[in-house]
Amino acid sequence: MALRNRVTPFSELVADPARGLVYGNRGCLHNADGQIVRRYGVKRWISCRLEFKGWKRTLLQPGRFTELFFLDEVTAFAAGHRPCALCRYEDYRSFVTLWHKLHPGDETGADAIDARLHAERLDQDTREQRRLEAPFEMLPDGAFVVDGDVAFLVLGERLLRWNPAGYADAGPRPRGTAVVITPPSLLAVLATGWEGAVPLLHPSAVTSATG
Repeated sequence: MALRNRVTPFSELVADPARGLVYGNRGCLHNADGQIVRRYGVKRWISCRLEFKGWKRTLLQPGRFTELFFLDEVTAFAAGHRPCALCRYEDYRSFVTLWHKLHPGDETGADAIDARLHAERLDQDTREQRRLEAPFEMLPDGAFVVDGDVAFLVLGERLLRWNPAGYADAGPRPRGTAVVITPPSLLAVLATGWEGAVPLLHPSAVTSATG
C-alpha cells in the first residue's frame, strides 16, 4: 500500500506508488501510527538526494521527520522546497550565492531564506498555497502554472500536464496571463538556468515536449 508522502506541485501530500527522483522533508508530519496529520512541522522545507553516504532509513518513524518524495526538482520548487545544506552542500552554496544576488541586502542564512520562502509559499491567513499572476512569456522553464485543479509545467513553448508518474503533453504555451504556483524567489532561481545534483526534470518532460 502506497504511503501518503508524495508531494504535488500544489504542496499537497498524496499516496502514489511512484517514488519520484527527489527526496526531502518539512519536519514531522505523521503521528505514532504513521498517519499524516499536518501539512508541515517547520519552516525549513528542503529537497535532498535519494541516496547519501549509504544512509538507510525506516520510513515514518515515530517522532522523526516525515520522508517526502517529489517527481523532480521543479516539482519541489513549486511546492516551496530549497536544496538541503547537508546532502546537497554544493547546491546549497550555489543557491545562497544566487539568493544574495536576487535579494541584495537581505540576510542569506538558512533561517532568513526559509522565513522568506515560507511567506512566499503560504498565505499566512488561510495557510493555503499562494498564487500569483504573471505573463506567460515571462515565465522561465520549470515554472508551474495552474488551471482549475491541474498543474502544468512550462517548458519551452509547451505546457506539460503533471502527474505523480511523469508529464504528458498538454499543448502550446498560451499568450496572456498565467496563474503561477512556484514561489517568486524560486522562479527567479529557475530563470538563472538552475541545475543541481538532483534531477531538475523527470525524463518524461523531455519526451513529452518533443514527442
